[in-house]
Amino acid sequence: MKKWIWQQENYPKFTYDSKKLENLIQKISLEQGYLIALTQTMSKENIIQRQADALLNEAINTSLIEGEVLNRDSVKASIAKKFGFEDIDYKKVVESTDNLIEIIIDANTNYNQDLTLERLFGWHNALFPKGYSGLNKINTASFRSEETMQIVGGYAGNEVVYYEAPPRANLENEMQNFLNWFNTTNESLIKACIAHLWFVIIHPFDDGNGRITRAITDLVLSKIENSKISRLYSMSSAINDDRKGYYKALEYTTGYIKKEDNFLDITFWCEWFLQTLYKALHDTKMKLNFIVFKTKFWDKYRDKNLNARQIKVLNFILDIGIENFKGNLSKKKYMSISSSSSTTASRDISELLEIGCIKQVKGTLGRNVSYEIVFSS
Repeated sequence: MKKWIWQQENYPKFTYDSKKLENLIQKISLEQGYLIALTQTMSKENIIQRQADALLNEAINTSLIEGEVLNRDSVKASIAKKFGFEDIDYKKVVESTDNLIEIIIDANTNYNQDLTLERLFGWHNALFPKGYSGLNKINTASFRSEETMQIVGGYAGNEVVYYEAPPRANLENEMQNFLNWFNTTNESLIKACIAHLWFVIIHPFDDGNGRITRAITDLVLSKIENSKISRLYSMSSAINDDRKGYYKALEYTTGYIKKEDNFLDITFWCEWFLQTLYKALHDTKMKLNFIVFKTKFWDKYRDKNLNARQIKVLNFILDIGIENFKGNLSKKKYMSISSSSSTTASRDISELLEIGCIKQVKGTLGRNVSYEIVFSS
C-alpha cells in the first residue's frame, strides 16, 4: 500500500477546503493590517529593538525545534553585529550562529529574489560551515546522500518510522517542480502553508531541512507583507510553543496517521499552520501595544519629577504588561519592587495618586487596598 503522501498518484496536486480556511485567513489579514498600522505610531528606535528581539526569538526557536540549543549571548552578539549596534562582544560571535542570523535576514529582506537551488545550497552551507552536523559528516550545499531518509522515534529495538522522504534519485525532479511552482505562484497565505509542507515532504538535505523550511516560510510571509511587519514577529516561536501539534499536523498529512480518504487533502495542516501564524501575529500585537502604551505613558508623566523608586515600580509594571501584573499594585508589592520601607512606600504611593499615575482599585480598602496604572490619551 502507498503510505506516504509523495507516493500518491496525483502528488503534488494538494487539495484543501477553502471554506474551512476562509475565516482564519480573514482574521490573519486583519492582524497583519493592525500591526502595520501600529508600527506607524512607533519610533524608529522601538521598531529596531523589536526587530532585534524577534530575530533573537526566531533564531533560538527555529533551532530548538530541531533539538539544538543556541547560546543566547552568541545570538545577541551576532544580531548586534548585523544591526551595527555598538559594544559588540566579538568573542561571543559563533560562525554557525552568525550564518543562521544572515539566512533569516536574507529571507526577510530579499524576498523579491527567486528561490533557486544555488540560494538554498548557500543557506545549507551556511548552516554547516565545517561540513558536520554534530559529530557526523554530511553533504553540504548539495542533496542528501543515497541512504533512505527517515524520521525515526521510539527506542532501540522498537523504532517507529514517522516519515520516509522521497528517495535520493527523485530529488532533482522533486526540487525542480517545487522551485518552478514557488517562483511562478503569487504570494498568499495558502502558498505559505503549501511551501512549508512541501519542502518538509521533499526533505532534500542530510540535516537542516526544518530550519531552511522555516526560512522559506518567512520569505513568503515577508513578500505578502512587503516586510513591513514580518521581522517583528517570530513564526518559529509560535511553532515551538506547540511542537507536539506541529508534528501531529505533519504526521497526519504526510502519511504516518492513516486517513480514510483523500491522501492529498492538506486542510488539517493548513488549519494548524494558519492558527499558529495568527497566534504569532496576535501575541506580537499585544507586545507592541504595551510598547506604545509605555511610550505614551511616559510622554505624559516624564516631567512630573518622579523619584527613582517610583520610576522603577512603574516601569516594572509596564514592562511586564499591565494585563500580566497579577493582583494589581499593593504597598507590600511596592516595597518589594523598590526595596523601600513602609513609610517611604506610603509616601511614594500618595504622590503617584496625587499626580494621577495610578488610582485606587474600586472595592479595595484598608489592608487590602490596591492600585492600578492610569492612562488616558
